[in-house]
Amino acid sequence: MMKDVKRDDPVVGTGLQAEVQELLEKHSIFETLRDYDPILVGTVPLDIQVPGSDLDIICEVHDFALFVEQVIFHFGHFPEFEIVRRQVEGIERIKANFICEGWPVELFGQPMPIRQQNGYRHMMVEARMLRLYGEPFKQEIITLKQSGLKTEPAFARLLQLEGDPYRQLLACENRTDEELLLILKEG
Repeated sequence: MMKDVKRDDPVVGTGLQAEVQELLEKHSIFETLRDYDPILVGTVPLDIQVPGSDLDIICEVHDFALFVEQVIFHFGHFPEFEIVRRQVEGIERIKANFICEGWPVELFGQPMPIRQQNGYRHMMVEARMLRLYGEPFKQEIITLKQSGLKTEPAFARLLQLEGDPYRQLLACENRTDEELLLILKEG
Protein backbone atom coordinates (compact mmCIF):
# COMPACT_ATOMS: atom_id res chain seq x y z
CA MET A 1 0.00 0.00 0.00
CA MET A 2 1.10 3.52 -0.75
CA LYS A 3 1.60 5.52 2.43
CA ASP A 4 -0.56 8.53 3.24
CA VAL A 5 -0.07 10.89 0.31
CA LYS A 6 0.55 14.46 1.31
CA ARG A 7 2.15 17.30 -0.58
CA ASP A 8 5.70 16.89 0.78
CA ASP A 9 5.91 13.10 0.54
CA PRO A 10 8.45 11.59 -1.84
CA VAL A 11 7.07 9.68 -4.81
CA VAL A 12 6.35 6.14 -3.64
CA GLY A 13 4.46 3.10 -4.79
CA THR A 14 3.48 2.02 -8.27
CA GLY A 15 4.00 4.00 -11.46
CA LEU A 16 0.35 4.96 -11.47
CA GLN A 17 0.61 6.18 -7.87
CA ALA A 18 3.60 8.32 -8.84
CA GLU A 19 1.61 9.66 -11.81
CA VAL A 20 -1.26 10.59 -9.50
CA GLN A 21 1.08 12.30 -7.08
CA GLU A 22 2.59 14.33 -9.93
CA LEU A 23 -0.92 15.30 -11.10
CA LEU A 24 -1.87 16.44 -7.59
CA GLU A 25 1.33 18.49 -7.37
CA LYS A 26 0.97 19.96 -10.88
CA HIS A 27 -2.47 21.32 -9.99
CA SER A 28 -1.45 22.30 -6.42
CA ILE A 29 -4.39 20.37 -5.01
CA PHE A 30 -2.78 19.54 -1.67
CA GLU A 31 -1.14 22.95 -1.45
CA THR A 32 -4.52 24.62 -2.03
CA LEU A 33 -6.17 22.43 0.61
CA ARG A 34 -3.26 22.48 3.10
CA ASP A 35 -5.34 24.13 5.84
CA TYR A 36 -7.72 21.14 5.74
CA ASP A 37 -5.10 18.38 6.29
CA PRO A 38 -5.91 16.68 2.96
CA ILE A 39 -5.10 13.04 2.34
CA LEU A 40 -5.65 10.76 -0.63
CA VAL A 41 -7.65 7.67 0.33
CA GLY A 42 -9.35 4.84 -1.51
CA THR A 43 -8.42 2.69 -4.44
CA VAL A 44 -5.25 4.38 -5.73
CA PRO A 45 -3.31 4.20 -2.43
CA LEU A 46 -4.48 0.56 -2.13
CA ASP A 47 -3.49 -0.16 -5.75
CA ILE A 48 -6.92 -1.62 -6.55
CA GLN A 49 -8.10 1.11 -8.93
CA VAL A 50 -9.96 0.25 -12.11
CA PRO A 51 -10.81 2.46 -15.10
CA GLY A 52 -13.11 5.19 -13.84
CA SER A 53 -11.82 5.08 -10.25
CA ASP A 54 -11.66 8.51 -8.72
CA LEU A 55 -9.13 10.30 -6.59
CA ASP A 56 -10.74 10.57 -3.16
CA ILE A 57 -9.25 13.36 -1.07
CA ILE A 58 -10.62 13.77 2.43
CA CYS A 59 -10.30 16.99 4.41
CA GLU A 60 -11.00 18.26 7.91
CA VAL A 61 -13.43 21.15 7.37
CA HIS A 62 -14.92 23.34 10.09
CA ASP A 63 -15.62 26.54 8.17
CA PHE A 64 -17.78 25.22 5.34
CA ALA A 65 -18.45 28.63 3.80
CA LEU A 66 -14.71 29.34 3.47
CA PHE A 67 -14.06 25.84 2.12
CA VAL A 68 -16.76 26.29 -0.53
CA GLU A 69 -15.34 29.67 -1.51
CA GLN A 70 -11.79 28.30 -1.84
CA VAL A 71 -12.81 25.14 -3.69
CA ILE A 72 -14.93 27.08 -6.19
CA PHE A 73 -12.16 29.63 -6.73
CA HIS A 74 -9.41 27.03 -7.28
CA PHE A 75 -11.28 24.13 -8.87
CA GLY A 76 -14.57 25.53 -10.18
CA HIS A 77 -13.13 25.86 -13.69
CA PHE A 78 -12.47 22.12 -14.02
CA PRO A 79 -14.90 20.07 -16.15
CA GLU A 80 -17.96 18.58 -14.46
CA PHE A 81 -17.42 20.65 -11.30
CA GLU A 82 -20.17 20.35 -8.73
CA ILE A 83 -20.37 20.84 -5.02
CA VAL A 84 -22.90 19.42 -2.57
CA ARG A 85 -23.28 20.19 1.11
CA ARG A 86 -25.55 18.19 3.38
CA GLN A 87 -25.94 16.49 6.74
CA VAL A 88 -25.74 12.73 7.19
CA GLU A 89 -26.46 11.20 10.59
CA GLY A 90 -26.24 14.67 12.11
CA ILE A 91 -22.77 15.41 10.72
CA GLU A 92 -22.24 18.21 8.23
CA ARG A 93 -20.32 17.15 5.12
CA ILE A 94 -19.33 18.60 1.82
CA LYS A 95 -18.34 16.97 -1.44
CA ALA A 96 -16.88 18.61 -4.53
CA ASN A 97 -16.37 16.66 -7.73
CA PHE A 98 -14.54 17.55 -10.93
CA ILE A 99 -12.37 16.05 -13.66
CA CYS A 100 -8.64 16.79 -13.67
CA GLU A 101 -6.71 15.56 -16.72
CA GLY A 102 -9.11 12.67 -17.15
CA TRP A 103 -9.19 11.71 -13.47
CA PRO A 104 -12.44 12.08 -11.55
CA VAL A 105 -11.58 13.91 -8.32
CA GLU A 106 -13.71 13.98 -5.19
CA LEU A 107 -12.93 16.37 -2.36
CA PHE A 108 -14.77 15.33 0.79
CA GLY A 109 -14.88 17.30 4.01
CA GLN A 110 -16.23 16.75 7.51
CA PRO A 111 -15.62 18.62 10.78
CA MET A 112 -13.44 15.85 12.22
CA PRO A 113 -9.79 14.79 11.95
CA ILE A 114 -9.16 12.88 8.74
CA ARG A 115 -7.96 9.75 10.54
CA GLN A 116 -11.36 9.52 12.25
CA GLN A 117 -13.31 9.81 8.99
CA ASN A 118 -14.80 6.65 7.54
CA GLY A 119 -12.93 6.96 4.24
CA TYR A 120 -9.60 6.78 6.03
CA ARG A 121 -10.76 4.04 8.41
CA HIS A 122 -12.09 1.93 5.54
CA MET A 123 -8.80 2.32 3.68
CA MET A 124 -6.77 1.22 6.69
CA VAL A 125 -8.78 -1.95 7.35
CA GLU A 126 -8.81 -2.76 3.63
CA ALA A 127 -5.03 -2.32 3.50
CA ARG A 128 -4.63 -4.78 6.37
CA MET A 129 -6.91 -7.26 4.65
CA LEU A 130 -5.05 -6.95 1.35
CA ARG A 131 -1.75 -7.54 3.15
CA LEU A 132 -3.10 -10.52 5.11
CA TYR A 133 -5.08 -12.17 2.33
CA GLY A 134 -2.52 -11.76 -0.44
CA GLU A 135 -2.44 -11.20 -4.17
CA PRO A 136 -5.22 -13.66 -5.17
CA PHE A 137 -7.66 -11.82 -2.87
CA LYS A 138 -6.53 -8.46 -4.28
CA GLN A 139 -7.13 -9.69 -7.83
CA GLU A 140 -10.62 -10.89 -6.88
CA ILE A 141 -11.39 -7.44 -5.44
CA ILE A 142 -10.22 -5.82 -8.68
CA THR A 143 -12.36 -8.24 -10.72
CA LEU A 144 -15.44 -7.39 -8.64
CA LYS A 145 -14.70 -3.68 -9.02
CA GLN A 146 -14.35 -4.13 -12.79
CA SER A 147 -17.82 -5.68 -12.78
CA GLY A 148 -19.20 -2.47 -11.24
CA LEU A 149 -19.06 -3.03 -7.47
CA LYS A 150 -17.74 -0.28 -5.24
CA THR A 151 -14.77 -1.12 -3.02
CA GLU A 152 -16.49 -1.81 0.31
CA PRO A 153 -19.24 -3.97 -1.23
CA ALA A 154 -16.54 -5.94 -3.08
CA PHE A 155 -14.71 -6.67 0.19
CA ALA A 156 -17.97 -7.57 1.93
CA ARG A 157 -18.99 -9.92 -0.87
CA LEU A 158 -15.69 -11.81 -0.86
CA LEU A 159 -15.75 -12.08 2.93
CA GLN A 160 -19.49 -12.87 3.00
CA LEU A 161 -20.16 -10.05 5.44
CA GLU A 162 -23.90 -9.58 5.84
CA GLY A 163 -25.61 -6.21 6.14
CA ASP A 164 -24.27 -2.76 5.30
CA PRO A 165 -20.79 -3.33 3.84
CA TYR A 166 -19.52 0.05 5.01
CA ARG A 167 -20.48 -0.65 8.63
CA GLN A 168 -19.29 -4.25 8.43
CA LEU A 169 -15.80 -3.17 7.35
CA LEU A 170 -15.62 -0.59 10.14
CA ALA A 171 -16.57 -3.38 12.56
CA CYS A 172 -13.42 -5.21 11.42
CA GLU A 173 -10.96 -2.40 12.11
CA ASN A 174 -10.21 -3.34 15.72
CA ARG A 175 -9.95 -7.07 15.06
CA THR A 176 -6.60 -8.77 15.35
CA ASP A 177 -4.86 -10.15 12.29
CA GLU A 178 -5.79 -13.64 13.47
CA GLU A 179 -9.46 -12.66 13.67
CA LEU A 180 -9.29 -11.14 10.20
CA LEU A 181 -7.74 -14.34 8.84
CA LEU A 182 -10.63 -16.31 10.38
CA ILE A 183 -13.13 -14.10 8.54
CA LEU A 184 -11.51 -15.07 5.25
CA LYS A 185 -11.51 -18.77 6.11
CA GLU A 186 -15.16 -18.67 7.22
CA GLY A 187 -16.24 -16.60 4.21
